[in-house]
Amino acid sequence: MSGATRILSPNQDARPARAKITLIVVHGISLPPGKFGGDAVAQLFTNALDPNANPYFAGIAHLRVSSHFFIRRDGTPVQFVPCRRRAWHAGVSSWRGRPSCNDFSVGIELEGTDHLAYTTAQYAMLARVAQALRERYPIRDMVGHSDIAPGRKTDPGAAFDWARLGRRLGVPRTDGRADPLPIRGQDKPEAMGRGGPLL
Repeated sequence: MSGATRILSPNQDARPARAKITLIVVHGISLPPGKFGGDAVAQLFTNALDPNANPYFAGIAHLRVSSHFFIRRDGTPVQFVPCRRRAWHAGVSSWRGRPSCNDFSVGIELEGTDHLAYTTAQYAMLARVAQALRERYPIRDMVGHSDIAPGRKTDPGAAFDWARLGRRLGVPRTDGRADPLPIRGQDKPEAMGRGGPLL
């Protein structure tokens, strides 16, 4: 992604042979929860999080996770994994009856919480990243982590405004609803969530 800071995460591997990238998964994260800024998310994704730096970190420092992108509150994007590679963001998951969403998705983390509004700058950058992905890959759907792991995950949460993102992507709702809306893939509308060189 042009303009993104690049920090390589070791938590990645090759996608399965012939896997097509058809899904974008939106996440929400803040470390510790509700605290913004700092380097804790990058440290988590690079296996460098100090378990003694915060009581919350002791329970997660052992995790080996990553996402392709992280968008800070001010809209600054950070890329941890090339999109052609598999990031470890989805965990146990399925979409449209297909398990292991990491195999065929791009994960985008937004700095935030389920219940605090995301920023205008974040929506702008998310739309920019999503549009770039739509131009490069046969994206069919854009969903939340909660959609692919219901009952296990809740992010990006009720605070995420899918209709607002849809307007930025040129797919506004016409029925007044604030959650699911279509995203146009290569050939037809599909579902959008509930609730550069590395591309």
